[in-house]
Amino acid sequence: MTGRRRVAVTGVGVVAPGGPTRESFWQLLVDGRTATRPISFFDASKFRSRIAAEVDIDFSARGLTTKELARTDRFVRFAMVAADEAVADSGLDLTSGTGVDHDRLAVSLGSAVGATMRLEDEYVQVSDSGRDWVVDPAYGSRFLDRALVPSSGASEVAARFHAHGPASLMSTGCTSGLDAVGYGFQLIEDGDADVVIAGASDAPISPISVACFDAIRATSSRNDEAATASRPFDATRDGFVMGEGGAVLILEELEHARARGAHVYCEVSGFANRCNAFHMTGLRPDGTEMSRAIDAALAQARVDPSAVDYVNAHGSGTKQNDRHETAAVKRSLGQRAYEIPMTSIKSMVGHSLGAIGSIELAACALAMEFGVVPPTANLENPDPECDLDYVPKTARDQRIDVAVSVGSGFGGFQSAVALTAPGRSA
Repeated sequence: MTGRRRVAVTGVGVVAPGGPTRESFWQLLVDGRTATRPISFFDASKFRSRIAAEVDIDFSARGLTTKELARTDRFVRFAMVAADEAVADSGLDLTSGTGVDHDRLAVSLGSAVGATMRLEDEYVQVSDSGRDWVVDPAYGSRFLDRALVPSSGASEVAARFHAHGPASLMSTGCTSGLDAVGYGFQLIEDGDADVVIAGASDAPISPISVACFDAIRATSSRNDEAATASRPFDATRDGFVMGEGGAVLILEELEHARARGAHVYCEVSGFANRCNAFHMTGLRPDGTEMSRAIDAALAQARVDPSAVDYVNAHGSGTKQNDRHETAAVKRSLGQRAYEIPMTSIKSMVGHSLGAIGSIELAACALAMEFGVVPPTANLENPDPECDLDYVPKTARDQRIDVAVSVGSGFGGFQSAVALTAPGRSA
């Protein structure tokens, strides 16, 4: 094998709050609308943060069977529906056994918390709502093992499309969605696959998840202002708003895609991740580790920092993250950082933990496709320490040839993915 194997994005599938299809998701972003609201999944009245970005979806109408619904957690369903949409968008026929070598078809999915909702529901049943210390296993579901093992998401998607190549689930906290796509990119670049179903999903809106983030005061308590509670880079921000959903990208070796006349959204040209080995939840204010991930991703993409047109921010809306990220982009891009739009779609769809990185990459691919930078909603009072161009409230028409999407996760994880316009890479 000679030459560098390049990686095209030929399909996009999204299930997100306020936009349970690719088209509705993109329209929500372009309109600058928010999908954050009071939690409806359970009685959240006893919690500090009682708001979230929930997905309204009928899984049966999206093609999932009664048996599939019986054995899968919500996070797996998100992955299956997003994968269905992405595969259809790509034009690949993955069910007939023709046109694709299924031994070279891989799956790379990410999830931070796996089947949290189902595990919690199962515990409530076997313990009689937590009353019994010694639980009664007779009340457990026969599919409890699939809820325990997050890799059930990858195995379900692999079985759905007869993928006989590598299949894995990445769980690196809030960078899982970036890392899963990055790993899929590496599989193709290294020659281990020709097509990868890559993405992430999470369904964390449950009492246990809300309680965990309440305990460290990471989520917003603007319960009376749910629609505007997610305020990345705003001086009045007070934490993130939990979300849910999933996104899948079809990654394809570029010549493989060209041979069948596929539409190419963009190319995945660089990926890097780093760990700060510093603190489970804390970040150094200088942004060094994220900056190193950005530098490495751009170097792998063979892109000079001055060529970057758009940065899709992690932009969670916590005080330390937004400042850390702003410093990292300045460190990597220098003076050019002040000229580049850098936005956070979490202001509109919330923070879906491990899923959000893939949802943000889908947003980047669509932004490059349509020449539109999504806005940062709810940005009214800029933090003086966050002094870059965050495109407040209104989308902006702009050609994007190089986009960088970054993520930061508990445990010190820092990841960056570089996307380039079709044909730009050397």
